[in-house]
Amino acid sequence: MTDLAPILQRFFTDRLARQKKASPHTVAAYRDTCRLLLAFAQEQTGKAPSRLSLADLDTTLIGAFLHHLEEQRGNGSATRNARLAAIHSLFRYAAPRAPEHAAVISQVLAIPPRRRERAIVSYLTPEETDELLAAPDRSTWHGRRDHALLLLAAQTGLRVSELTGLTGLTGQDTHLGPGPHIRCHGKGRKDRATPLTSQTVKVLKPWLAELGPAPGGPLFPTRAGGRLSRDAVERLVAKHAAAAADNCLSIKGKNVTPHTLRHTAAMTLLRAGVDTSVIALWLGHEDAETTHVYLHADMTIKEQALARVQPPSTSPGRYRPPDTLLAFLDNL
Repeated sequence: MTDLAPILQRFFTDRLARQKKASPHTVAAYRDTCRLLLAFAQEQTGKAPSRLSLADLDTTLIGAFLHHLEEQRGNGSATRNARLAAIHSLFRYAAPRAPEHAAVISQVLAIPPRRRERAIVSYLTPEETDELLAAPDRSTWHGRRDHALLLLAAQTGLRVSELTGLTGLTGQDTHLGPGPHIRCHGKGRKDRATPLTSQTVKVLKPWLAELGPAPGGPLFPTRAGGRLSRDAVERLVAKHAAAAADNCLSIKGKNVTPHTLRHTAAMTLLRAGVDTSVIALWLGHEDAETTHVYLHADMTIKEQALARVQPPSTSPGRYRPPDTLLAFLDNL
């Protein structure tokens, strides 16, 4: 057994599980990164994973692994950076426990994350949201469930993991009496409560009655009573978005995902004049600066700023070519 195997084992059992008490999502992400890295290292070195040493995981191999993720596996910069963050966490844990590999470890820790392009967030306008909510067939059980899920997601901005994950919503998390709100256990192990509109309450009350007397069960279950998976939520959102696009052509140009509904909730609050710090609390953001992406997406704010600007009092000029030959070329 080499030095890598016991360090890797203690990294998961001691560092993540006992010291940091990492969430199941974090453990699964780090596990997948290590499995991919060890499989790639085995192909490159010809050594079984249990025979690999920290010295084998040098900057050349890690760099080749990151390139492999982007070129062969088709991962984007965000996924590449997430894999690199997991590798950095492992090597920081290994640094005091394998001082003989200090040079290799420091070089790997010096690998920088890839800068990535940040696109303007995609969201639905009020008209598009209405069409999406009208798409499910509410004469069926699945249609009523999907309608309630879409409405709650678009109004509260909850993440998919908060809606249907391992710690997702149950019937007892919904409080529809005075001061109606919904409680969730969110990202970063933070609990938060989000108020509900009267429209959402009107939809959730009959849905809870239809679910029956099992308050500890999922709020949006499968027909068999289990929790919806992330893929299932993505498929139902895509299905109803495609149906809504028949009546609202502007939806066709958008990639509507569950996270689009989260962006829609944020943009609705922003257009209502809610401060970005309050929106950050509403969405459960760790850093209020994360909410600034919605300022870039809202053209109405920029148009209002433009309307306050006094244009310069200059008349527009007209370009005139200095030569007849240039004029001929310009007119081609």
